[in-house]
Amino acid sequence: MNALSGKVAIVTGASSGIGHATARLFAREGAKVVVAARRAAELNALVDSIVTAGGEAVALAGDVSDEGFAQALVELATHRFGGLDVAFNNAGTLGEMAPLPELSRDAWAHTIDTNLTSAFLGAKYQAPAMVVRGGGSVIFTSSFVGHSVGFPGMAAYAASKAGMVALAQVIAVEFGAKRIRANALLPGGTDTPAGQAVMNTPEARSFIESLFALKRIAMPEEIANAAVFLASDASSFVTGTALLADGGVSINRT
Repeated sequence: MNALSGKVAIVTGASSGIGHATARLFAREGAKVVVAARRAAELNALVDSIVTAGGEAVALAGDVSDEGFAQALVELATHRFGGLDVAFNNAGTLGEMAPLPELSRDAWAHTIDTNLTSAFLGAKYQAPAMVVRGGGSVIFTSSFVGHSVGFPGMAAYAASKAGMVALAQVIAVEFGAKRIRANALLPGGTDTPAGQAVMNTPEARSFIESLFALKRIAMPEEIANAAVFLASDASSFVTGTALLADGGVSINRT
């Protein structure tokens, strides 16, 4: 039996990168998937690829920082597939990168809204839907940045990602007795469009790769494997955690 057979999952930020890889893997592992992002064309292409491979998926384009969109995703999962068991709240942004005195309030608010407020709004509707199903797994894509490593110019990003860990802990406590688990997944540098924006020269990529114990960055599929673990019953006693999938960047000093 596949790891997610019989489960219904929402994946946000699914148009590219980690979300795209995770949606495909969730479907291969037997989940019925609701995929979300801003870009409708990319989402529709993803759905087509999942269906062609024998899976089940539906797309809804929108802004994850909009509460109505968060509610609509849960309603779509319920009406189309009968409920909700897994939510991978993965959508996010690097936001404006600048030294703290130069970071505008608007840029700060945009990053917090896109990353942390969207996670709150998602869980606000996802957790009650999972209660109806008798349990579930809420997952947030956080980051090692703001948890074990600080990078200059990333104040808003780090704060937003750190907040997800605390949010997961509170959800884990509030809903644990109702068999809902909540965890934050903390990837290291990953070969995604966002990652490539930071590693935009050969020198920058070489430097960043040198920070990791494995001396490389991750492929999106490697982070997707960790998401499947948190989504599946294999992690049935894992809740309220900050799960590092960071290639050893948090402990490397060489």
